[in-house]
Amino acid sequence: MNYDYILFDLDGTLTDPKLGITKSFAYALKYFDIPIENLDSLCKYIGPPIMDSFMDCGLSKEKTLEAIEKYREYFKDHGIYENEVYDGVAQLLATLKSRNKKIMLATSKPEVFAKQILEHFELLTYFDFVGGSELNGNRSEKSEVIQYVLEEGKVTDLSKAVMIGDRKYDILGAKEVGIDSIGVLNGYGDQEELIAAGADAIVTSVCELVDREEFL
Repeated sequence: MNYDYILFDLDGTLTDPKLGITKSFAYALKYFDIPIENLDSLCKYIGPPIMDSFMDCGLSKEKTLEAIEKYREYFKDHGIYENEVYDGVAQLLATLKSRNKKIMLATSKPEVFAKQILEHFELLTYFDFVGGSELNGNRSEKSEVIQYVLEEGKVTDLSKAVMIGDRKYDILGAKEVGIDSIGVLNGYGDQEELIAAGADAIVTSVCELVDREEFL
């Protein structure tokens, strides 16, 4: 299938946010006297909704809300820029624009932060729409974000849209709203996770898609 509407995840798909996200998590957990000796142990929280991640750490819902505030205290000034764009991403986006594709972002990250990141790395101009969660926790599930992006992007033919991401949340969210999905292995989900979630295709790297015109 050759798609016209390309929805990208951000973390682990277009950028490697490992340092910023893990340091922000560690900063928040330290507030609750939960020591983190190895930041790599927090990599599993790159991708899922942040509320679910902190509750997985054993925090109550009330403390999770506090933890999110502490997380953002570090992230908004430091963690947001402790991030790297994967090699070839700008070329990929430029190629897609030259093919007249409509490029949109669908991330569980708060929309305001996602826009700041894309602007910082000079990628924002490639996107026709940027969609994410709200700071108050609304629209945090991936299916909700994808549905929002499709509606705001005025996508009516779902067969022409595809979600591209590195975690099962991207794949399952796409299935829930009725669009195809492509899993990428350059991020934080492995092949087993993406297959189990039901990805329609899997590629080694998001940048591999430049040469896969059967998709894009």
